[in-house]
Amino acid sequence: MHSNQPDVGPLGYFMRIATVLALLITLDALVGLQTDDRNTDWVAYGGNKAGNRYSPLTQINLNNVNQLKVAWEYDATWLAPGATAPRRPMEIQCQPIIVQGILYGTTPYLSLFALKADTGKELWRFDPFAGSAPRFHANRGVMFWEDGRDKRILYTAGNHLYAVDAATGKPVQGFGDGGRVDLSQGVTGRPGRENDRLSVDATSPGVIYKDMLVIGSRVSEYGDAAPGHIRAFDVRTGKLKWTFHTVPEPGEPGHETWPKDAWKRIGGANSWAGMVLDEKRGAVYFGTGSPSVDFYGADREGKNLYANCVISLNAETGKMNWYYQTVHHDLWDRDISCQPNLLTVRHKGADGRVRKIDAVAQATKDGLLFLLDRDTGKPLFPVEERPALTDYHLPGEHPWPTQPFPTKPAPFSRQNFTESEITDRTPEAHAFVKEKFGQTRSGNKYMPPSKEGSLYLGIGGGAEWGGNAADPDGILYQNANEMVWDLKMMDYNGRGGNSARQATATPGLAVYMRNCAACHRADRQGSGQEYPSLVQVGNRMSKDEIGSIIKSGRGRMPSFQHISDKERDELVAFLANPEQRTLVSENHSASEAPEEAKSAFPYIPPYINNGWTRFFDPDGYPAIKPPWGTLNAIDLNTGEYLWRVPLGEFPELTKKGVPITGTENYGGPIVTAGGLVFIAGTKDEKIRAFDRKTGKTVWEYQLPAGAFATPATYMVNGKQYVVLAAGGAKNGHKPGGKYIAFALP
Repeated sequence: MHSNQPDVGPLGYFMRIATVLALLITLDALVGLQTDDRNTDWVAYGGNKAGNRYSPLTQINLNNVNQLKVAWEYDATWLAPGATAPRRPMEIQCQPIIVQGILYGTTPYLSLFALKADTGKELWRFDPFAGSAPRFHANRGVMFWEDGRDKRILYTAGNHLYAVDAATGKPVQGFGDGGRVDLSQGVTGRPGRENDRLSVDATSPGVIYKDMLVIGSRVSEYGDAAPGHIRAFDVRTGKLKWTFHTVPEPGEPGHETWPKDAWKRIGGANSWAGMVLDEKRGAVYFGTGSPSVDFYGADREGKNLYANCVISLNAETGKMNWYYQTVHHDLWDRDISCQPNLLTVRHKGADGRVRKIDAVAQATKDGLLFLLDRDTGKPLFPVEERPALTDYHLPGEHPWPTQPFPTKPAPFSRQNFTESEITDRTPEAHAFVKEKFGQTRSGNKYMPPSKEGSLYLGIGGGAEWGGNAADPDGILYQNANEMVWDLKMMDYNGRGGNSARQATATPGLAVYMRNCAACHRADRQGSGQEYPSLVQVGNRMSKDEIGSIIKSGRGRMPSFQHISDKERDELVAFLANPEQRTLVSENHSASEAPEEAKSAFPYIPPYINNGWTRFFDPDGYPAIKPPWGTLNAIDLNTGEYLWRVPLGEFPELTKKGVPITGTENYGGPIVTAGGLVFIAGTKDEKIRAFDRKTGKTVWEYQLPAGAFATPATYMVNGKQYVVLAAGGAKNGHKPGGKYIAFALP
C-alpha cells in the first residue's frame, strides 16, 4: 500500500505540529480562555484606581454572551443577631470588589461579608453596629489594602471608617479606636461652632495611595451642613495625615471667592461620589458638590471655590495641583455626581498635530462632559463662558452672570425643557403637562430658583453616581437620565409656594424645618416614592417606629443621630401630632423666628425648596418626550458620538406599539475587551449586555429585583464571571437583596 501523502520527514511533522498548536492558540484567544492568566481581579471601586470600569477579559464575548447563566446567588438580606431592620426595605448600591478569588461586599444594612468568588460560599460576616444603634445609608463599595500577610478591607458605615482583617472579618485593633475612626471628628472646631453635632458619613469609597486612604464625605445639604473636608488617614493606624478645605479658610487660595466669614458657617462642597488615583503622578482626582444651602445662595456671594469643581491634589501632602469649576455659585444642586475617569486620548492640538494625552473625563448631573488635561486641568476641547440668567431671583441673591459650557462633546442629555419637548404620549398627558408648563418658568437651565416655580433638567442626572466606563481606545460609555424637575421655593414659615400651612408650632416644627422639609416639603406632602408624604404618619407608625427611622435612617434618608435626644423627641411629637400652636405668626417674617428656633441651629435660610419633585404626567410617566434614559458611546479622541440608544423600557408601552422609551436609571456600566458593555439600573429590573461597537442589545436577563448598582467582572480558576447586586427597593420598587453572578455553562 502506498500513501498519497508525501513523506515530510521529522522537520515536516514538526512544522505540522507547530501549525496545529498555533491554530489552537489562535482559537483559544478567540474564545478568550486565557490559560496564561487564570485569575483576574476587580480590585477597586470602578474596577481599578483610575475608575475606568474596564476589564481585559474576553472569555465572555459577543459570540457567546447569549449563553450566560446564573452561576450562583447570595442572599444579603440577613441581619446580625439582635439587629432590627428598618420599617421599609433598604437597597444595595454596592459594586463589590474581587481580590485573590474572594468577593467583598456589603448588605442593605451595611454589614460587610466575604465570599468565595467562584461559588458564592460565605467565608465571614462583620456587623459594624454590634452593640450600638445602627445608622443606615447607601454604601457603594469597599477598599482593599495589603502589606505582606496584613490584608485589610476598609469601608464606612454610619459616621465611622472601619478597618477589617480580610482573612477573618475581625476589626483591626490597631486602627483608630478598636478598628474604627469617627469621620465626624475634626470637621467642627470652627469659631462659634466648636460644639456642633454635625452629620458626616461616606456613601462612596475613597482611594488608597501607598499607606494612606484619601476619602470625602456625605454631609447635610441644609443649614446644618458640615464642611466637606477631603482627608487622608494612615491605613495602618487610622491617624489623620492631612486635610484639604473645600471652603478655603483665611490665607488659603480661593478664600476671596466667598464672603470673608463663609468658612465659619458654610458647609457642603463635599466629595460624595468617589475618587480616582494616578499612582505614577501621585495625584488624586475628585469632584465636589454644591455648597449649603441648596437652591439659595444669598449668604455666600461669589464664585464659591472649591464647590462644584474637579480637583487634583497631591496624594502625599493634600496640596492642590489644580482645579476646574463646572458651575459658578451653584443654585441648582448640580453636584459633581460621579467619579472622574482617567484615560488616555489622541488629541489634535492647535498646531494640528495629534498627540497622546493623559486626561480626566468628568460627567455632570446636567449632561455635560468636561475633558481636562490630567497635569494642568485645562480643557482639551474649548469651553465657553456663556451668559446666564440673573433676573427674577430671590431677594438678596447674587446669581453669577456666566456659566461654563464645553463645546465638545455635545451634551449627553437635554439641557432645557421647552414647549416642543412636552410629552405627546397621549392627548390627555400632553394637555396636562402643557397647562403646568404654561404656569411655570422654564426654558433655561440657569434660571435662578423662584417662588413662582421653575421646571429644570439636570437636578437629578444626566450622570448619576454610577459613573461611566472607558476602554483603551478612548471611548467613554455613559448612561443618562432625562427627567424634568419641578422646583418651587417657599418662605421658611411655609407661606410660599403650594403650602397652605404655617410653620407650626412647637420646637418640634423648628427641628422638622431644619432637617426634613427640604426633602419632605414644608407641608409634609413629600415628592413621591423617594420622599414620601409624612401627612398623618402618626396614624401609620407608632412614635417608637418614627423615632427609630429618624435615628437609624433608611434608603436615601440619612441617620439623624447628630441631633440631640431632646430634638428627636420634639420632632417625633410634631410628626405624630402637627396641629399645634404656630411658631411664626402671620404678621412676622421667618427672620423674626423665636430665638429657641435660631439658637439651636447654625443657619436658617429664609427660603426652602418644595422637595426634590419629578414632573410626571397624570399616568406617572415623565413629562418630557422620550427618550427618558439612554446609553451613549462617545469618542473622546474627537468629541463625537458613536452611538446612542434608549436604556430600559416600560413593557406596557411597548405592547401598545410605543417605541422603546428608556427609563430612569441608576448604577453605571462596565466595558470589556470581549466587546461588551454590561449595565442594569433600569426600572424594568433587567441587566443587559450591549455590543460596544454598535450599541445593539445582545443579551438581557430579568432580575428578581431591580439592580441599582454597577456590575463587576472577574476571573477565578480560568472562568469569567459578571456579578451585581439586585437590591431593589429604590423609588418604590419591590425589595431584593441578592448578589447574582453569571458565567458561561
